[in-house]
Amino acid sequence: MASANDMKNPIDKLNKAFESRVRLGIMSTLLVNEYVDFNSLKDLLNVTDGNLASHLKSLEQSEYIEMKKEFINRKPNTKYYVSTKGRQAFSEHISALEELIKNNN
Repeated sequence: MASANDMKNPIDKLNKAFESRVRLGIMSTLLVNEYVDFNSLKDLLNVTDGNLASHLKSLEQSEYIEMKKEFINRKPNTKYYVSTKGRQAFSEHISALEELIKNNN
């Protein structure tokens, strides 16, 4: 017999932290790369500094990503990584999307 949790609508399993196209892009990019720096993310996602910074801050506050600041030739460089928590949360989000798509076909 299925539990109440199994019968839950797949849309309820989606993670609100990943509803934005920018956050989906950030997480997707970070999952397939060891790290990505701020400017590379900005160029890849075609967003402004402020827009990207606000999405990164939100993902950091959720502990889904981590950052490391360093200097390269005296210029600041900020690199972003997916945390273990972020990897798990994003995987669950993608699974919920797949379930939603499968159930609607």
